[in-house]
Amino acid sequence: MSTPHINAAKGDIAETILLPGDPLRAKFIADNFLENVVQFNTIRNIFGYTGSYKGKRISVMGTGMGIPSIGIYSYELIHFYGVKNLIRIGSCGALQKDLKLYDVILGIGASTNSNYAKQYNLPGTYSATASWKLLYKAKQVADQKDIHVTVGNILSSDTFYSADSTDSKRWADIGILAVEMEAYALYCNAAAAGVNALCILTVSDSIVNKEETTAEEREKSFTKMMEIALELA
Repeated sequence: MSTPHINAAKGDIAETILLPGDPLRAKFIADNFLENVVQFNTIRNIFGYTGSYKGKRISVMGTGMGIPSIGIYSYELIHFYGVKNLIRIGSCGALQKDLKLYDVILGIGASTNSNYAKQYNLPGTYSATASWKLLYKAKQVADQKDIHVTVGNILSSDTFYSADSTDSKRWADIGILAVEMEAYALYCNAAAAGVNALCILTVSDSIVNKEETTAEEREKSFTKMMEIALELA
């Protein structure tokens, strides 16, 4: 069985999957953390791999950028491949001054400027949240590994280059920690299907402090969030 976007047979993908946006970050994880690795997807250069970590079966696959992209991949992983635990590991732009480059964030909730939840025809505004099971375990793992994490609300934005130069400050003023582009759709898809999802982020740049990492650093150096996520299998 395959979909238009994932060329894998049923059973090729583990019940727990890590979802970096960058397909090369998926390859980096497979090459450096997993054993007995088998590649299950190359369509559109969205690389996907299944292997084992400390004896537990786990998969990793890129999702591309933005809510529409992760919306497609996470839906197919859940509904066609039986994935039960979906963990986004991504980069983000810090909106709070006390967040520094390489800091790790656990997204307890995702606000958004997207209309993704409109499809559910709900009589109000849906609050997309992480699964407590994964969030709680991730915080425990971080504590055990002595990795400092910040837990809070993040923003999943449809716009990377905003025409409104004041929007970041307004999100920051209401307590949003950082901005990324995928978690809201992931949380919605997981909640609608009754499975688990979590977004773990590494600060790649600071919108308030005007700092940023390189593309290579984002691909290969965000290992703390990878170590936390791999323990969730």
